[in-house]
Amino acid sequence: MGNFDGVHLGHQSVIDLARRDVPLGIISFEPHPRSYFSPDSPPFRLMNQAAKAHRLEKLGVDYLFNLPFDIKLSSLSAAEFVHTVLAEGLGINHVVVGADFQFGRGREGNVKMLDSLCREHGIEVTIAPLISGENGPYSSSAIRNALQDGDPAAAAKMLGHWHRIDGIVEKGDQRGRELGFPTANISVKGLHLPRFGVYAVLFDVLDGPHKGSYLGASSLGERPTFGRNIPNLEVHVLDFEGDLYGANVSVALIEFQRPELKFDNLDDLIMQMKDDCIKSRAILQAVQNA
Repeated sequence: MGNFDGVHLGHQSVIDLARRDVPLGIISFEPHPRSYFSPDSPPFRLMNQAAKAHRLEKLGVDYLFNLPFDIKLSSLSAAEFVHTVLAEGLGINHVVVGADFQFGRGREGNVKMLDSLCREHGIEVTIAPLISGENGPYSSSAIRNALQDGDPAAAAKMLGHWHRIDGIVEKGDQRGRELGFPTANISVKGLHLPRFGVYAVLFDVLDGPHKGSYLGASSLGERPTFGRNIPNLEVHVLDFEGDLYGANVSVALIEFQRPELKFDNLDDLIMQMKDDCIKSRAILQAVQNA
């Protein structure tokens, strides 16, 4: 039970402790409580709901229970939460949480209280210790900092997997196609934004006739050469021809190549895009051969 934003190595340790010879379920909250209490705060989520569900499925999770975090749920006391949600609502017999888990109205409940309240209902509780790396405990905040620094490799060490942005390919301005570099455009609305710039990426098409894994060069940012625009992720898929509009895709950020630049003319932009693709291919081939 927890928010599991990023599904990093600390989260994975909680999941591993919950594995038994019975179906494995995750209890999470949607929207994220932080979004509910501070709706105007800058985006902080590492992954959207679809990406989290996809990652949990890969880890062998059978069920994902997204509890609607609203005024009703947030008003429950710690005791009411255990009785109403865990015991009566879900009927669980064992729950695993991280050592820093808090719950109930005003975050009044801690793991010691959870253990005491659950025992009254015959629910076993396991407390997962915090897992640390070279720079301290694994946390979503530390991962956000690494991504903001343009260091997806450092983020991946804490995640246990490449940081991915999942979404549906949308129709853009089609400037890339006009320049000879068609791109798949993915919205990053509501997500914490890594450092703006060009990345070498792995591009997975999750459905449709082009389902499969590809190499790509991507640009994350506001496209300053064409004015100030809403941030998005544009991926030029290497050695690919076809229509990806409407496809569900997952983009793994592998290496930051350069910051976002404003070009004075299109010829300079095209030359740079050619160079970006050459570098991306070399980076990704090295990763695949490692």
